Amino acid sequence: MDIATIIGLVLAIAAILGSILSGGSLAAFIDVPSILVVGGGVIAAIFIKWPMDQIKLLVTIYLKSILNTATDPKAMIDEIQKLAETARRESVFALEKVPVEDAFLKKAVTLAADNRPPEVITSILQLEIDSLSERHKLGQNIISEIANDGPAFGMIGTLIGLVIMLQNLSGGPEELGKAMAVAILTTFYGAVLANVFMGPIANKLKFYSENEALVMNIIVAGVLGIVAGENPRVIREKLDSFLPPAQRQVEGEQ
Repeated sequence: MDIATIIGLVLAIAAILGSILSGGSLAAFIDVPSILVVGGGVIAAIFIKWPMDQIKLLVTIYLKSILNTATDPKAMIDEIQKLAETARRESVFALEKVPVEDAFLKKAVTLAADNRPPEVITSILQLEIDSLSERHKLGQNIISEIANDGPAFGMIGTLIGLVIMLQNLSGGPEELGKAMAVAILTTFYGAVLANVFMGPIANKLKFYSENEALVMNIIVAGVLGIVAGENPRVIREKLDSFLPPAQRQVEGEQ
């Protein structure tokens, strides 16, 4: 579970509610017509933009930003180094008996143990990386589009409220003030939807996608090194190139 996402959402909601309650009433920020314009408009846009199969996955995609945890590339390099040592000590065919939890690494090790040519291994694994990136990109696009639609429908609601207000100018300053407040609330709802619940989530999903692709590329490079019969230390040095200098293994460190 990604605690950072939960902390961020809680802090954002607390900051908004605290600001509202410190200067007024929460009831003043609740307006059903404004909620209908923003909420209904965004939902309608989702159905117009995306097929039903993708819409059904929306909740699952959103929850990934909360329930996922990033894979540690350094830990994956450690595991690949151990596999390389096993292959060098016994043979590449012995890797098939080594228990591997990561599904992609398991697939790569199986291809290596099956004595597939390096170009075939690269082709199969790269195709899976590309497919995964495209799937993730689609999920990110859905969340990003919702973030874009929120302020847009907020502005539509504001314009509707202003038109209604201008048609009732004879109502007096007090009535005009109430009408203006309602008109502005739709912009508020759209901004909160975009900048608290959707935009940051799209960014977190992008981070997870890039992290997963990085780990998968590490696996491909490592397995190709094993197939080529390279020394485990050489493989380790190559794979450390994927990491920031501060995370790389120091000479002599185990």
